[in-house]
Amino acid sequence: MNKEQELIDRLIDLAFAEDIGDGDHTTLSCIPATAMGKSKLLIKEAGILAGIEVAKEVFRRFDPALKVEVFINDGAEVNPGDVPMIVEGKIQSLLQTERLMLNIMQRMSGIATMTHKYAGQLKGTHTRVLDTRKTTPGMRILEKMAVKIGGGVNHRIGLFDMILLKDNHVDFAGGIEKAITCAKEYCKEKGKDLQIEIEVRNLDELQQVLKVGGVNRIMFDNFTPALTKKAVEMVAGRYETESSGGITFETLRDYAECGVDFISVGALTHSVKGLDMSFKAC
Repeated sequence: MNKEQELIDRLIDLAFAEDIGDGDHTTLSCIPATAMGKSKLLIKEAGILAGIEVAKEVFRRFDPALKVEVFINDGAEVNPGDVPMIVEGKIQSLLQTERLMLNIMQRMSGIATMTHKYAGQLKGTHTRVLDTRKTTPGMRILEKMAVKIGGGVNHRIGLFDMILLKDNHVDFAGGIEKAITCAKEYCKEKGKDLQIEIEVRNLDELQQVLKVGGVNRIMFDNFTPALTKKAVEMVAGRYETESSGGITFETLRDYAECGVDFISVGALTHSVKGLDMSFKAC
């Protein structure tokens, strides 16, 4: 089992534990165990669909006998009235899986929809939109899957798969040169093949990074578009570049036209609205 699947399985187990506890007494009290039925996923708001594959896993893990028929796949544009899937089986199972499935699909579809909007704003440039670690605790893997479905790019998944030297790391380490040197020595000592990115707060810090070298990407934190243009010219294609900090949908294009490779946007995941949908008997 890969790391991604392990995290999804643990999330589903925890979600069922917190929701069902010692039993869904509402369903158990009024629905016979032998009763069979169908429910349809009904879209109530336009957006990008995400989470169908995870929903199938929710149904499978709860009741392998449930039959899922998919009509619209992840990444497709959906509109009110669309029915992406119909699920058939025990009514008790349909009712007990409904809320978890909807929580996942609404959240993932909301993120995919937001990402699709930001990615569309970058059309015609070579800049790609990145997510961040500003995610819902425990749901990061699903939220980052949704970003990819929406047309964005995943930054690091966590603290384990990349070295990102931010301002606090630089300050505590004793400066840019020490931070980069220590990161490289650490990778060599531990046998880690990790990308190294460093955040800079001004052009002076950028000059220090260019002098030291040994990184893969440089992040311009809270730069204006004018400063970003100068920074990109200073880097001159030697390293990947990324803009971050205070960038809105309205200013996104301005930064992209400066020539940066990536723009990281916390808003893709930290405060997104879920896409409206329901799971109704049919």
